[in-house]
Amino acid sequence: MTDEPNREVKVNNVDYRQEQKEPSNWLLLLNVAIYLIVYELLMWATRSEGVIMIAGNPLPIQAFAGVFSSLTNIVMICMVVFFRKRGFVVSLILLFFTFPALLQGIFIAHNTNSIAGLFSFVLSVIAIIIINRRNRQIDNYQAGEIKLLVDKQQFSQHMFEQTATALVNAIDAKDTYSHGHSIRVAEYSKRIAQALGKSEEECYRIYYSALLHDVGKIGIDDSIINKSGKLTKEEFDVIKQHPVMGHQILSSIDEYPYLSIGAHFHHERYDGKGYPDGLRGEDIPEIARIISVADAYDAMSSNRSYRSAIPQQLVREEIIKGAGTQFDPRIATIMQHLIDADAEYRMKEWIAERERSGISDIKCEGFRSCVSNGTLITAKSTRFHLKYRSIARTEAESRPPVIVLYDSIDGRVHTDSRSMLYMNYYEYCEAWFDGHITSDGIRKAESRIIDLDNANETVKPGDEKNYDVEAVKVRDHIFIKIDDGSKKVEFTIALPDCTRYAYVAFTGENCEISDINVSTSEEEVPDDYIERIAEEISFIDGPEGDVPNLQVDGHRSASTKGIPLTDGLKLAFHTKSLPTARLIWHCPYVDIFRSKDGIVYGEGYHEYVIMRLDGENIEGSGGSENMTIVKRTDDFKGWDAWKQANKDGFDCMITFKKEGNKINMITDNYGLYLLGTCVVTDGGDNLYVALTGDQCAITDIRIGS
Repeated sequence: MTDEPNREVKVNNVDYRQEQKEPSNWLLLLNVAIYLIVYELLMWATRSEGVIMIAGNPLPIQAFAGVFSSLTNIVMICMVVFFRKRGFVVSLILLFFTFPALLQGIFIAHNTNSIAGLFSFVLSVIAIIIINRRNRQIDNYQAGEIKLLVDKQQFSQHMFEQTATALVNAIDAKDTYSHGHSIRVAEYSKRIAQALGKSEEECYRIYYSALLHDVGKIGIDDSIINKSGKLTKEEFDVIKQHPVMGHQILSSIDEYPYLSIGAHFHHERYDGKGYPDGLRGEDIPEIARIISVADAYDAMSSNRSYRSAIPQQLVREEIIKGAGTQFDPRIATIMQHLIDADAEYRMKEWIAERERSGISDIKCEGFRSCVSNGTLITAKSTRFHLKYRSIARTEAESRPPVIVLYDSIDGRVHTDSRSMLYMNYYEYCEAWFDGHITSDGIRKAESRIIDLDNANETVKPGDEKNYDVEAVKVRDHIFIKIDDGSKKVEFTIALPDCTRYAYVAFTGENCEISDINVSTSEEEVPDDYIERIAEEISFIDGPEGDVPNLQVDGHRSASTKGIPLTDGLKLAFHTKSLPTARLIWHCPYVDIFRSKDGIVYGEGYHEYVIMRLDGENIEGSGGSENMTIVKRTDDFKGWDAWKQANKDGFDCMITFKKEGNKINMITDNYGLYLLGTCVVTDGGDNLYVALTGDQCAITDIRIGS
């Protein structure tokens, strides 16, 4: 039984509602007022001894008492019928409120008409009790019907989810390299849908449509799916049939018509060059456009039979390149934002691989036959503790541990030429625990051994040692200290420049390295923590304009001083990406902000928007509405040409137009026309603009109007 008029049952994002809309409370009060008025008329008619003349005939006023009594009963019955429990309670209160007046009329005033009123009172009580009881029976019946419907839906939904899971498992079983692909695509699709503002039910449908998007691969021969090399044209033509097969499999499920959409259209391209139907733009169903981006993201960020997972930043760049051609630009932008929000990103399959292999235990029989996973070294001091054991057969074969110092997109050591090129692998040096260093990729290195009494100690077979290692990087210098309790070895290393990252990995020969524990301090060391052994390399030795030249080694690692933002302001400068730049967004940025001292991150700093020359916005701290319109003109020759233009260097002009709280930024570079709009909504004044960026050198900065 339930007393609630509105019941809602939600089963797997599907809402079932049984609504019995009742009139509002003011209508109930109106009925109460009508009842009281009619009741007063009833009392007046009952007590009155007067008559009225109708067609010349006298009619006692008491004759109207029955009419008014019937009207009061009708009003009460209406309250119970239309207002249900509330009406029943109010009717009982009104009836028992009038009951003392009836008793007074019978026993004190000896009014015989009150006897009829008493019988009417009893009948009214019985009537509203019967009606209320009937209402409760109807509620119970409806509640039972809803429960039955919910139970049926739960069973149907359970069967559907079990069937979907079975199909997905069957797909995964055909290709070991795609294991978990369908579930990940479904999760990414759901996140995109949520970012698009879709309802919970829409997100649910998109999730399951994405989960089954590759169901057509069940009909593809295993030898084609699991082929490690490049597919022939004939084999690729067979693969291209899986969307049609998937549509045929899922379109027969009448209860879930949306399932076949993802399977059928997820390989269509926004530019019309996809398959199987060659649909273009918004002719492609939105569900399929969402799945297309999620599918491509997971395909790139997961291991495949023919390659390893692609690092996150390269995946992001490919999403940008595909916007407007392969992908819906709006959905591609949302995927970029999801990637940016994933600050602690590590490839899921890379994580699984690390968990399987373990960073804390390696065994090296040949030199560098096994290398630990890398740890990024920054200005926050990183400390390692590790155990070493020699497994050499002779003293001549015994070697101390070795640190590999390197840079790589994925943070791992690579040895084959293809992956080294693809991961932009650069090895600085090998620092041996006995104090010597092999270096081809650094400018200079110095080592120092402390406690010379043990300096000539050699490693013997079976030796076991505990080492504590500290590593810290300040701009283009790295300091490494190794301590085994009896001897300390210190290295100071000058890197080629400030722009690259630096990772540390441990390896050796004829040894076991185990129990590697890593900790990082919370505070950065001071700039003078490492004594310089080489001058810093500068890429901004060119001409200087109105503002000092700027070298930005990492993401927004440096900024110009703030320039007051006025209507008609023009900023002209020369930009060139640094030698290590490799991504689309390694270019200048424009920062619009306010602060008391006009300095980025200065007193009272509040950021409104960052506009990048590649056309993306980075939202600030709030207080503004921002939008960038990007037009690719005929001069735009593709993103590879754009990156090459940045490497070659070019002159740039940015024009600012300010009307009240609205700011427009206009620039056109190598076919990318940008119109950025920032509307300041928090009343902020004293606005400034500053140049910053990522891995670029900005020189000859001139201010005009």
